[in-house]
Amino acid sequence: MARTRVRFASLLALTAALTALVTGCGSGDGSTSKDGATTPRGGKPVVVVTTTWEGAFAKAAGAEDVKVIVPQSVHHAPDYDPKPSDLAAVGKADFVLYAPFEPYAAKIKEAAGSKAKLVEVNLDNDADRVKAEVAKLGALFGTVESAAKWTASFDAEYARLSKDVQGSWPGGKSPAVVSQVFTAWSAKLAGATAVGTYGPEAVTPGQLAELSAKKPSLVLDNAHMSTGTVLPDSGARQIEIVNYPGADLDLLPVYRNAAAELKKAMGGS
Repeated sequence: MARTRVRFASLLALTAALTALVTGCGSGDGSTSKDGATTPRGGKPVVVVTTTWEGAFAKAAGAEDVKVIVPQSVHHAPDYDPKPSDLAAVGKADFVLYAPFEPYAAKIKEAAGSKAKLVEVNLDNDADRVKAEVAKLGALFGTVESAAKWTASFDAEYARLSKDVQGSWPGGKSPAVVSQVFTAWSAKLAGATAVGTYGPEAVTPGQLAELSAKKPSLVLDNAHMSTGTVLPDSGARQIEIVNYPGADLDLLPVYRNAAAELKKAMGGS
């Protein structure tokens, strides 16, 4: 808790010193409607995102100018300390995308005096939720056609991957899996039988006994929040699922990599 107070105090001191520099940059030659929403300049929105995850959603929705604040090497975004260059980037944005567990995004936006529209994104790789977020962002960005085109390609790739993984079911039977709360989407991709979830906190002794009794064959752990071996001595094979896209902000490799790990764990080639 003390560490958090120091971080926010440091951030506020930093933003106070830079407000004069960044205020006035606003959103450039974009205009602001009566409801406070920013109209992107030239029809091409300048989007600032906290992580590559939000960035991939923005790119899928049709954004071309996307600036990521938190480096990919930082696995837990709330631990990141924003830099002066981050504030400057926010000051020039039309939209700032963040997740609810990244509270500093709102502080940066307010301190920078930006006219950007702050957009909360539901970070979940569940296929239906991804498509809903991409459609929402496409409507905000004025890139509905691009968002629809991406969604069509996503549907085709998702169906292909799901069919491929399900073809690797041991004995042709859906495997029983336990997943971390933020990796449940990968169980759905595999068509697996979900028998329990855990996290984001470490598994308690009671949960350990309860989940082990379900006799899962796989544990789908979160690579970004791993607490080690989840169900030791249960016989379940644990695999790490990656949620965050790479620096190219392409969301599809996240599903391809998960499918490859699932297939390998189920004995496929």
